[in-house]
Amino acid sequence: MRVFMTGGTGFVGTALSRELVNQGHEVSILTRGVSDDQRLPKGVTHIQGDPTEEGPWQGQAAENDVFINLAGASIFRRWTSEAKTLMRESRIRTTRNLVTALEGRKGSDTVLLSTSAVGYYGFHGDEILDEGSPPGDDFLAVLAKDWEKEAIRAEQYAARVLICRFGIVLGRGGGALAQILPLFRKGLGSVLGDGNQWFSWVHEQDLVNIFLFLLEQKSLSGPINVMAPEPVTNRELTKALGKALGKPALLPAVPGFVIKMMKGEFGSVLLKGQRVIPKKLLDGGFHFRFPTIHEALTDLVG
Repeated sequence: MRVFMTGGTGFVGTALSRELVNQGHEVSILTRGVSDDQRLPKGVTHIQGDPTEEGPWQGQAAENDVFINLAGASIFRRWTSEAKTLMRESRIRTTRNLVTALEGRKGSDTVLLSTSAVGYYGFHGDEILDEGSPPGDDFLAVLAKDWEKEAIRAEQYAARVLICRFGIVLGRGGGALAQILPLFRKGLGSVLGDGNQWFSWVHEQDLVNIFLFLLEQKSLSGPINVMAPEPVTNRELTKALGKALGKPALLPAVPGFVIKMMKGEFGSVLLKGQRVIPKKLLDGGFHFRFPTIHEALTDLVG
C-alpha cells in the first residue's frame, strides 16, 4: 500500500512509519522541512508543505491509498488563549485540508485513520467508557468532537474512516515518559492530587500494531479506542513506575491546587482523566502484547 502521513516526524509517527516500511509499504510524510534531528526512517520519503494550508501537496497526497492523520499541536502546555487557538487550528485545518485532498479519489479504495483522543469523553470519574459513550463538554471534548467531524467528512468520498482515540502513549522515544522519567530517576516522582484519577494508556508497540490491525480488518470503521485494556489510576501508575525503576516514589502527593496554579486549565486533565477501554479492538480480536502497566513499564524502563 501507499501511505501518506501528516504528523509523521513526531514520536508516534516515527515509530509507525518505520514499521510500515518494514512491512513493505511505501510511506510519504508531509513536512514543512526536515531538520538534522528529525531524520526520517530509512525508506520514508517526505513531501514539503504546510498541512494547515492548501497547496500542491494535496495533489501528491491523492496518489496514495492510505491516509494517516497524526498532526496537532501538543496539549501539554499552559492553555493560554493563543495556545488554545493553535491546538484547535492545527487539528481542524489540517484534517479539513487532508479530507479535501481525497475528493479526487472518490470510488477508489481509500482508508483514512485520523487521530482523536480520550479527551473526547470528558471527565466521568470511575465510570467505564467505551466507543459508545457520549462526548463531554469541556474544551478538549469539544475540540475532539469537532476534529472528528472534519475526518468523518471523508466518508462522502467513499473512504473507510477510522477515528483513533488515543490514550497516553508510553514509549522510549518521547511522549509522557520522556517528561516524567527524569524526576522518577532522581527519586522525585510523586502522586498528583488525590491519585484516584484514571490514566488510559497504550504501549508504543501496541499502538503500531493496532494501526496495522485496523488496516487489515476492513469490517472496522468509526471510532476506535486506542489504549490498553487495563487503565490505571495515577497512584497505581506512580507505584508501578517507581517499582520498574527500583526507585519507589516516597514524596508526598502534589496538591491539586498547586498543579492548577502551575498548569492552569490544563491541570484539570492531570487531575481528572478518563477510565476508557478499547471495546471494539477487544471484540475484533486484537491481541495486546502489553496489556498491563507493569508489563509495559518493565519493557520500557525496567
